[in-house]
Amino acid sequence: MSARAGTVPGVGMLRETGKLFALGLDIFRGIFQRPFQVREFIQQAWFIASVTILPTALVAIPFGAIISLQFGSIATQLGAQSYTGAGSVLATVQQAAPLVTALLVAGAGGSAICADIGARTIREEIDAMEVLGVSAVQRLVVPRVLACMLVAVLLNGMVSVIGVLGGYFFNVILQDGTPGAYLASFSALAQLPDLWVGELKASSSGSSPRSSPRTAG
Repeated sequence: MSARAGTVPGVGMLRETGKLFALGLDIFRGIFQRPFQVREFIQQAWFIASVTILPTALVAIPFGAIISLQFGSIATQLGAQSYTGAGSVLATVQQAAPLVTALLVAGAGGSAICADIGARTIREEIDAMEVLGVSAVQRLVVPRVLACMLVAVLLNGMVSVIGVLGGYFFNVILQDGTPGAYLASFSALAQLPDLWVGELKASSSGSSPRSSPRTAG
């Protein structure tokens, strides 16, 4: 006897994945619809930035310190101290900065957005918008997703700067590194395209839809 669809393991996961994919398509289509909610976009960008700037700056310092200390220790063992700055900057700009940005935008900004949309769902504002023929995705979700992308790109640049400065401080102060060698090796491995790669990763993390107006709350 075949099991019902609701009891088959993994069906719920596939269903939610499909809903998330459908929501992503609706968001992409809503970006090109008019009118664009400029005021909502600005308000959400300011709100997301206000709740993520301080935690992101605080988290970026230990990330930069850990990368610098670990890479500096390995480089010392291999006799490649002159590449400590280059390796630390490359790891911070291309890997650590987008990771920190994604965690903070999803954790702080994303949770606040989901709570707001959930509260609107409970108050039946979403149902009222649908009755009036207003797309909740185009009106509420699209401005928030674009705001997350903008804030993620800006935060990624801030995390990169703070991480590099933190790595420089810990390498020079705690590991007795040479400031001149650390700064001179910046361009040995890390190049400007690495920054664009980090920005692309950050914007992609900010564009991930996290909640549907129909399922929030």
